[in-house]
Amino acid sequence: MSLTNKEITKKIKLLVNLLELHGENPFKIRGYSGALQRLEGMSVQVSVCSEEQLVDIGFSKKMAAMLLEIVENGTHENLEALLSQTPEDVLKMLNISGIGPKKVRAIWQDMNIDTIDGLMEACQANRVSEMKGFGKKTEATILESLQYMKSNSGKIFYAHAENLFSQLAQKLDQINGILEINPTGSLRRRLEIIDLIEVALLIDQNRTTLFEEIGKIENLTVNPKESSPFYLCGSFHNEDHELPFKIHFSETHVEYLNTLFGTTGSQNHLLHSINDEHANLHQIVRNNKDIETEEELYHKANLPYIEPELREGIIEFDLAKKESMPDLLEVQDLKGILHNHSTYSDGANTLKEMADACRDNGFEYFGISDHSQTAFYANGLKEEDVFKQHKEIDQLNAEYGDSFKIFKGIESDILNDGALDYPDEVLSSFDYIVASIHSNLGMDEKKATARLIKAIENPYTTILGHMTGRILLRREGYPVDHQKVIDACAANGVIIEINASPYRLDIDWRWVHKALEKDVMLSINPDAHEIKGLWDIKYGTLIGRKGGLTKDMTFNAMSKKEMEIYFQSRKK
Repeated sequence: MSLTNKEITKKIKLLVNLLELHGENPFKIRGYSGALQRLEGMSVQVSVCSEEQLVDIGFSKKMAAMLLEIVENGTHENLEALLSQTPEDVLKMLNISGIGPKKVRAIWQDMNIDTIDGLMEACQANRVSEMKGFGKKTEATILESLQYMKSNSGKIFYAHAENLFSQLAQKLDQINGILEINPTGSLRRRLEIIDLIEVALLIDQNRTTLFEEIGKIENLTVNPKESSPFYLCGSFHNEDHELPFKIHFSETHVEYLNTLFGTTGSQNHLLHSINDEHANLHQIVRNNKDIETEEELYHKANLPYIEPELREGIIEFDLAKKESMPDLLEVQDLKGILHNHSTYSDGANTLKEMADACRDNGFEYFGISDHSQTAFYANGLKEEDVFKQHKEIDQLNAEYGDSFKIFKGIESDILNDGALDYPDEVLSSFDYIVASIHSNLGMDEKKATARLIKAIENPYTTILGHMTGRILLRREGYPVDHQKVIDACAANGVIIEINASPYRLDIDWRWVHKALEKDVMLSINPDAHEIKGLWDIKYGTLIGRKGGLTKDMTFNAMSKKEMEIYFQSRKK
């Protein structure tokens, strides 16, 4: 299995939380917490160390053996024992923003609440605020977090849904009589959060026979009550996730095309009036039985072809009024990858390993932007670490020659007053700066917006990182006035990041076109903490496309030479 340090850290953090939750000996907890700090500061992977080497680094022999067991098996007997003693919903409570394991223990043990619904009812009845150590503000925070969790129940990230669909499609492809398989619905529109796997099939086999064969697929359960002669409904799962599905069956190509088209677009897209008689796309499809392609369907409506990602009924019809639809960004348009982390801060791979992975995959440059000094929890770089890293970058760039380059960046914390997290003499040493908020997330819109704008107005800020700080399905992020922030970026020549992590995808795609209207460029940044995270640029690209992003408005679609000129000009 061979877990990375980052993955091991998550396991140890969970163990520490569970120890606190179960009221274990404080000295035992302190021992694990100390090991956790040491682990977060390691520049070498545990997976390549022996027990003796880990002891030399500073771990106890018992802790070293435990770490190696986690590397090998993905877990540890102590962790599994505590998990088995913890109700599932109590485990979920550990993810509630604003409370830690001790408060969760009080809710569980003192209030005898072990379900999410029970906790929500207690908050609504103001019983939590009566508990010692809680109060009205904490109760409100808990309730808000619970409501957010409940509203996202049964939903998963697009990246996970895409993987789930791929596994289902592979199994469907092995069944005789299925000619074509396509995702449709929100999955084809590539929404950031998915709650249904919708599939369109073209078949040349008896439906009843196919229904029976599909019903035999491993990990798939058919729900006869929700199904019909034309589609199957049920649920499908893999080892990590489960979602309901709806599989549509079509026996002719025209029927298949109509189904694919009619189930892809949102209602706002399909019901959009397209002429003076107020006909809509749905009616156009229903009245035309001789079309061969989706392009023909749009042609019948006197519209250019609209890519599936855009079919939300938000911007696509305005774009269609122009001389031609824009050519949306493709992953292959990106020339380099910015906003990445290494073992200098909290990354799993060294600077050279990350850069080499970029170079070996045909990119022209790599931008390193480890955490700044205030981010002590992420081993943020002190000033001496910055210059040590810059020295290594200079050495590596000399080795790479003209074919590839590492740009010197930092993810500088935006402090409470909007200042950046280094004095000017250090900030001036970087090629570029990603300015991000990581602390004090409980701001109101006025304060959050002012804090961001202050950072945007700093002449050293190059890119605004993950604008709202949201973590999809976990926290909404702090509220900001998007338009004011976009206007500030336009006024100060600051690029806006599309954080491509499938768990963030921030800035939200619904605001991308507003940035483009103000001539604000966007940068597809993976925020990668390990090599495999670099390829999250795929998800950032998909989100950019949903907002109408093109190559010419994408910052890291610039060539290495163009980027060098831009950074030099920006510094001047």
